[in-house]
Parts: sequence; C-alpha cells; structure tokens
Amino acid sequence: MAKRSFTPLIALPGGYTAEGAPPPGDPSRTLIEHTYATLRDDIVEGRLPPGGKLRIEHLRTQYQVGAGTLREAVTRLVSDALVTVEGQRGFRVAPIALEELQDITSLRIHIEIDALRQSIRGGDAQWRAALAEAFTALSAEEQPITPPRRRQWEALNVRFHEALLSGHASPWTLRVLRLLSRHSERYRFCAMGLPGSVRDVHIEHTEIYELAMAGQDARAALALEAHIRATPDLLIKALREGRAFLPGTVQLMRN
Repeated sequence: MAKRSFTPLIALPGGYTAEGAPPPGDPSRTLIEHTYATLRDDIVEGRLPPGGKLRIEHLRTQYQVGAGTLREAVTRLVSDALVTVEGQRGFRVAPIALEELQDITSLRIHIEIDALRQSIRGGDAQWRAALAEAFTALSAEEQPITPPRRRQWEALNVRFHEALLSGHASPWTLRVLRLLSRHSERYRFCAMGLPGSVRDVHIEHTEIYELAMAGQDARAALALEAHIRATPDLLIKALREGRAFLPGTVQLMRN
C-alpha cells in the first residue's frame, strides 16, 4: 500500500488548521498564529472587506498586538493569496470575483477528483478508519450547519476532504488543495444562508463517504464533482436573481 506522507492537520485558535505548528513554549509564535487566524476569519467573513487597505498602525490598535506580530501574520496571508502587496504602499485584502470562483472550482475538480480515485484504489484499513472517524465528527456538526459554528464546521469539513484523499500519497496535491480550500471558504461564507436554498450538504457528504468506503471510485468521483460544483452553481444563480452579492463587487444584472 502507498505510504502516507501527508502533513497532519494542526489545530489553530479559532478552529483553523495549517501545516506545521509553532515551537513548543514559544509565546511569540503562538501570538502570531492567533493573530493570523483572527485576521483570516475577518477576511473570510467580510469584516475586513475585499480590496480594503490593511494599515498596520490601525490594525495594531484593533487587534491589540505589536507591529512585528501583525506583519508576520499578514505575510502569511500574502502567502495564502488572501492579502496582496502594493509595492511600497502596503497591503490590501485580496478582491473576490465570480471569475475567480469559477477558476477555483475548475482547479479543484481537475485535481481533487483524480486524487480521490487514486486514494480509493490505494486506501487500506488505516485509511478507512481515518475516513470513518472524520465523517462521524463532521456529521455531528452539520446536522444542521449553524452560523455560530461555521468555523468549527469548516475545520471538520477540511479534515473530511483530506481524509478522503489520504490514501493517495502526494503531499503537493494536498498543499495545492489546501490553498484552493482557503479561497473557496470566502465564497462558501457568501453562499451560506442563501434565501430559498434547499441544499443538504450532509446528504452530499454521506453519498461521497459511502461510495468511497464501498470502493466505487468512479461513482464517488462523480458525487464529489457534483458536491464541489454545488456552491458556485447556487451562488451564481442567486447573484443573477439578485438574491445575493459578493462584497466589493458589482452585482450581476438579472436575466
């Protein structure tokens, strides 16, 4: 069987995960991690709006941390492509756009579907046990998904999707998909609570899980593709019907 070589998920303050962990007993690193997670959450949920200027002197007061800590946290967000650098003029929150959502979706489908099929084919008893555990934890959190528990659900959702792929030993695949997931989260937040939405994410996850556990890689891949497409399809429809908008963008005209 393929050797597992993925970096394990590390819990961060606020329910997020990342590769690696701060050195034990290093309070400065812990503060940076906490500041990074808080800034990231504020970007995802629009409290720091897309395209908005990030002024270190103002953020120091808002987040009650030093300039050095803020710069390190913001630099990490630049690496995540959630923040952009404007030469000598500082930092801005990365914009969001419908075209970006479509591009992210296409990339996820291209990479994640193939990885899932290979994972199912190479998965062993350890893979099945890890997937079952991740699915059980996610199921407890998403029946139903509630806004106050969104961050906890996001962390478990990432864990489940990574468990699905963990039978496929490709660290670079996981790194790329983690980056895409961080950006997808901004759009999932916009899509959550759309008026008139009848989507049942738990049923979608259950279908993918059961097909994966049954070794039906082709059908599991089709279910995963439908699952990945569901958020952009619902959001695009809502935008066109005037039932939703992306912060910092011009609303689409109704058909």
